[in-house]
Amino acid sequence: MNMLKRSAPDGTTIGVVISLAQTIDLIQNKTASFDIVKDFTPITAIANNPAGLVVNSRIAATSLTAFIDLVRGRAGEISYASAGIGTAHHLYGQVLNKTAGIEMLYIPYKGVTPALNDLLGGHVPAAIVSLAAALPHIQSGQLRLLTVFDTKRYAKLPDVPMVAEEVPGFAPGRAWIGFLGPRDLPPPITARLHRAIVQILELPDVQQVLAQNGLEIIANTPPEFATMIKEDARIWNAAAASAGLISQ
Repeated sequence: MNMLKRSAPDGTTIGVVISLAQTIDLIQNKTASFDIVKDFTPITAIANNPAGLVVNSRIAATSLTAFIDLVRGRAGEISYASAGIGTAHHLYGQVLNKTAGIEMLYIPYKGVTPALNDLLGGHVPAAIVSLAAALPHIQSGQLRLLTVFDTKRYAKLPDVPMVAEEVPGFAPGRAWIGFLGPRDLPPPITARLHRAIVQILELPDVQQVLAQNGLEIIANTPPEFATMIKEDARIWNAAAASAGLISQ
């Protein structure tokens, strides 16, 4: 991100960024080394990578509401796993704790695969992971999806509610991937890059690969992406602050 920030705004250097880039920077460095809103030129968001709360099939709860009641009745006993401290999945759980008034214990793992393995083995009762990773296990019946952390329902499992449908006031940050350029990238260059990236995203082979990996194509305009960045940076930083990972 800092190499991109220092690059010449001539269109020869662009960067791939995830929605939590600024929050992760604050968690790691304690002081900001870049401002994702002010230091870059938005080009387009490529795709969304939604996550969900999944439980082992042995857990009796069949909905998020039932799971919240279970956790509330056993405060400090029910844990959830994720791919690591400061990830979107970790922060989703912390925001759910705060918004729903519950106390899930957090167990960090070094990646999605070991978290899923322990969930499948019954060593942890719940996990918050990408739906792309969990989907085969959900479809096989080994895991149960209780909710989706996104601003819309997951297309492949449309019967499962979004978290905001069952927990009023929960505003999930989105887990997107996008392209940025350095600050002051001239509008004609930004427009040309945007057109080229969108054309690539429209290729059937590209769409197939993204879909196979659980990614939902966005391909929004630079102004739309700028709005998304601003909104989600605020949400993710607030989530990290509520988890005690950064100060605001």
